[in-house]
Amino acid sequence: MKPFALNKEQKQELFLAYLKDLSKFHLEHCEAYRKILEGIACDFDKVNSVEDLPFLPVSLFKKLSLKSIADNEVFKKITSSGTSGQQVSQIFLDRKDVLNQQKALVNIVSSLFEKKRLPMLVIDSESVVKDRLKFSARTAGIQGFSIFARERVFALDDKMQLQVEKVQDFLNKHQGESILVFGFTFMVWQHFYQALKKLDLKLDFPQGSVLIHGGGWKKLQQEAVSPKVFKESLKERTNLSLVVDYYGMAEQTGSIFIECECGHLHCSNLSQVIIRNPQDFSPCKIGEKGLIEVISLLPHAYPGHLLLTEDEGYILGEDDCPCGRQGRYFKVVGRATNAEIRGCSDTYAKNFI
Repeated sequence: MKPFALNKEQKQELFLAYLKDLSKFHLEHCEAYRKILEGIACDFDKVNSVEDLPFLPVSLFKKLSLKSIADNEVFKKITSSGTSGQQVSQIFLDRKDVLNQQKALVNIVSSLFEKKRLPMLVIDSESVVKDRLKFSARTAGIQGFSIFARERVFALDDKMQLQVEKVQDFLNKHQGESILVFGFTFMVWQHFYQALKKLDLKLDFPQGSVLIHGGGWKKLQQEAVSPKVFKESLKERTNLSLVVDYYGMAEQTGSIFIECECGHLHCSNLSQVIIRNPQDFSPCKIGEKGLIEVISLLPHAYPGHLLLTEDEGYILGEDDCPCGRQGRYFKVVGRATNAEIRGCSDTYAKNFI
């Protein structure tokens, strides 16, 4: 099925049944999750809508080891991004979850370009992925998108300096081919665009190339760099006409929310968002700002299927985006007041404040 094929009615029916079953599975296999739900006296047989399903605050993963599998079934552990001194989330995955995350990512990103492997330029240092004992959200993002790569080159050295000659050699080697560029938003701006600007250098990426970036906008918003300025500036220096943002997190790796041609973040067949009033957690109407709840059908090894984030946003519409994708589309406004900084881009950018 195409990744954005389900409309409102189809999705509500599918998600309600599946998420109730998934919640019951975690109830039986995760003691901490069972105690939480017992504390709120949840009866799944009386739940009639996705909006009424119980959610966990995403910050809970910083305090508890939440998993619904045995220790010997843990295949990978991902830690969320965090600034110095912050607690980080720990996400435990089994082989099934890892495989499903890869399939989901391929399915979602396939709406941007053909399902084929491309030469990939990573706007980061290779050292981030070399330490196999540390699998951070930043590492997970790079490795996740590397599934689309037939060749991978890192644009930055270990000191986060742009390796200009290496990048130019890469472009010369792949003249006339579509290239996938991946990086976290602030790093792309600080270590790629700003470096090119300082050198007064322009690169000519081939037509059909795409830059995918994510991880938060906090630092760039402080510098008055809007998504429009970000895209226009990069196009001027690199000829990259397709620059795509995404919203995602370590706690729900794989089921990312991708930006469409209209600049809207979209829920795929595998995900949903609900905006909740921060006062009573009731669902907000279209256009009303509140806390973002992210929903994913993927988490099997841990109860991360219904999570209330500390991000604020609002729903723009459902089933009627001009891009043609079905489902909800929304906008992220930023972090809630007094919330900790998180996200690969924002936590890294903290070093530059």
